[in-house]
Amino acid sequence: MTATSMILTLACPDQPGIVSAVSGVLFEAGCNILDAQQFDDVETGRFFMRVVFARLVLARPEGEIAWIVGELAGRLGMTFTLRPASSVSRVMLLVSKFDHCLADLLYRSRTGELPMEVTAIVSNHGREHLASTDLTGIPFHHLPISTQSKIEQEARIWDLFQETSTDLVVLARYMQILSDGLSEKLAGRCINIHHSFLPGFKGAKPYHQAHERGVKLIGATAHYVTSDLDEGPIIEQDVERISHKDTPEDLIRKGRDIERRVLARAMRYHLEDRVVLNGKKTVVFST
Repeated sequence: MTATSMILTLACPDQPGIVSAVSGVLFEAGCNILDAQQFDDVETGRFFMRVVFARLVLARPEGEIAWIVGELAGRLGMTFTLRPASSVSRVMLLVSKFDHCLADLLYRSRTGELPMEVTAIVSNHGREHLASTDLTGIPFHHLPISTQSKIEQEARIWDLFQETSTDLVVLARYMQILSDGLSEKLAGRCINIHHSFLPGFKGAKPYHQAHERGVKLIGATAHYVTSDLDEGPIIEQDVERISHKDTPEDLIRKGRDIERRVLARAMRYHLEDRVVLNGKKTVVFST
């Protein structure tokens, strides 16, 4: 993509001529389409599209392009997002004691694999629990939580979200359930990762429970957070086959690896505007 590339995602009721209308207004604005993907959901009658385009030398300014697309959106009943492809999202990471996902995301951020700027790390445990992870240069906030302090703790998280102009919150193995109120505030802007045993093996030591039942597949799910616990729109999943030879420790090790890669993929899809909400589901435009 060029330095002047932009990304447009849209959703609207399906009708003839949407692709022609979108490509037409971009052409008239002096832009060249570099990549386009679309999906017509025949079950819901809704149309989804992701377009990457470059502003040519004589193209309209970004503000005018946004106005033109907005005018089209009004005619077609369309919701849309539009941003420069070079812009970087601001991400807040929430974590408890398990830091394997946190360490992986920080590495991918520092190497440029994930286009994001980490605004803060928030934990309900002290920094000593993350001693193996390099937190250099990243603000760390220890916000302990109890039954009595949950409302105040979440209010502080929301304040940090606003104060740091954060775009996305990621629960990188944050072992606390967000309240309905905070979940609603972060709708479409909060991603969680968890093992795939839910709702089968709840509570402590799920991998030990799976081992006792002779489970042959383990996996992980990354989804948007909603007030329905672990039932938000799914972004990405993966599984790995195991055998009778695997111990509970083997399951834990393999599970952590799956969690890392599933969360990283889900975040990349979100950060690259490849995910569009479709009711209780998502449309994910592949790379």
